[in-house]
Amino acid sequence: MQPALTDSEAVTAADVLSLVRDDLALVERELREGAACAVEAVTAIGQHLQASGGKRIRAGLVLLAARLSDCPEQPRVRLAAIVEMIHAATLIHDDVIDESPLRRGRPSANAQWGNQRSVLAGDWLYMQAFRLALGERNFAILDALIALTQQMVEGELLQLEMLGRVVTAAEHLDLIERKTARLFAVASQLGALAAGAGAGAVEQLGRFGRHLGLAFQMVDDILDFSAAAEVLGKPVANDLREGKMTLPAIYAYEAADASGREAIEQILRARPAEGVWPRVRELVARLGLERARHESREQAALAARALEEFPASRWKEALLRLPELVIARRN
Repeated sequence: MQPALTDSEAVTAADVLSLVRDDLALVERELREGAACAVEAVTAIGQHLQASGGKRIRAGLVLLAARLSDCPEQPRVRLAAIVEMIHAATLIHDDVIDESPLRRGRPSANAQWGNQRSVLAGDWLYMQAFRLALGERNFAILDALIALTQQMVEGELLQLEMLGRVVTAAEHLDLIERKTARLFAVASQLGALAAGAGAGAVEQLGRFGRHLGLAFQMVDDILDFSAAAEVLGKPVANDLREGKMTLPAIYAYEAADASGREAIEQILRARPAEGVWPRVRELVARLGLERARHESREQAALAARALEEFPASRWKEALLRLPELVIARRN
């Protein structure tokens, strides 16, 4: 049974996902069964990703928003598993593209099985997610998932075009809209689509997820500079090391003097002079981090505002805690 909370009880950030813990257990089972394949490498890579953990915030988002829309158990669990499979496929492909040796502090799939097997396993997971989605017999869900996948691929292509050069905040926001926010938006809408909710409710849930996803990615970008390497499971400022400008670095670049801008450009060109890295980290800490934190808090507030028209319930209260949980992240 789900935890016996009444609508009037306050739900803390720590309690949010416990509201759907039984559903999450079913999602884990669905992921285990769904990732099973006659080809051993696909199964092994799927199990490797599942064992590496993760917060399951996307699955939790699907489940909570689905409960808000009175979506039955079977479709909401299946849809949560679909979102996690799509997310897992993107992680596999991201690590191949970025040549990342680690994922969540463990060897990445490409480091362990090589690029060729990893790419094909990621492709298989994408197709398996859509195969499961076909079981819903719902064209609106398929349309949302197809558009989502296309936008995420567009985001990867845009990021490749931006590598090693200065980008604007507008360019970066367009990128994270495609790579991160769209997945959160669709995750928020799937249960409502399965339950046949009205267009207004679907649109409001999409706005909630979009702003939540933007806040999530902005906090990710902040932690890339501010958290310890052992907490991140990768080097500090890893994105900038890979030639990617994120919001803290963009804001620091905008506010820096000519020498500060040149230091950031040296990092992007992968040819930093001695002593440039400490200078750049100091610039980002002084000129970029607080502005990025302010922007992430603004996005979290916009997410909460998107749910104003929904009636009070424990599911709405839990969803309203998610932006707080995202802003408070430390890893």
